[in-house]
Amino acid sequence: MVTTLDGITSLQVKGHDAGGDISGFNAQDRMVMGLLRAIADVVIVGSGSLESDPSRMWTPDSICPELANDYRKLRATLYPGTTTLHVVASSSGRLDLSSPVFNSSHAPLLILTTQAGARRLRARDIPIGIEVRVVRRGSEGLAADKMLETVCDAVSPTRILVEGGPRLLGSFYAARLLAEQFLTLSPQVAGRRTGDKRISLTMGRQFAPKDPLWGALKDVRMGKSHLFLRYSFEQK
Repeated sequence: MVTTLDGITSLQVKGHDAGGDISGFNAQDRMVMGLLRAIADVVIVGSGSLESDPSRMWTPDSICPELANDYRKLRATLYPGTTTLHVVASSSGRLDLSSPVFNSSHAPLLILTTQAGARRLRARDIPIGIEVRVVRRGSEGLAADKMLETVCDAVSPTRILVEGGPRLLGSFYAARLLAEQFLTLSPQVAGRRTGDKRISLTMGRQFAPKDPLWGALKDVRMGKSHLFLRYSFEQK
């Protein structure tokens, strides 16, 4: 995830609500995202992230095409013969199945949804190769622990990348299921108007002051005026 100095992760303006407007399309940020995707067994995204940019793909070469060959060589060297499973989490099942992510041969894809969402999806023409699995709904959307159980049942992964958005990330934090947070701090102040809908790193959950989450800084690097932070968190 990437955030401004004042804690905003999406401007919530049509055409400008993805992370690129927050990072300034920073090359090092794109490189890090591509690297994380290249070594992941699973990439999980929420339907809100998909809606913000329907043309988006969650592959290394889509975020940093200039390093596409390097990412492929890295994957082939570290984890030969493996592919990354893409997972889209949607409580409602109201997904645009014409989006590129659902019609690509780059990686297998799994949709996690509720009973109602599954019925809605199965009433439509689901592209070949896409699997739909039902997950129990929690108080704030799909239950993170059940999502993780379903994903692990599907592929037995060791490296799961949760790309968000903020509500999905908040649910994994609430369940104490995130081991590490990679966070890019962009040297931008975006600002807020009273009552606007700009969002922060996590949404839909409140931790402090009753149950704050404290991370341990494992690594910090600088690229020009951007900071690249890596924190570890205790898991349950």
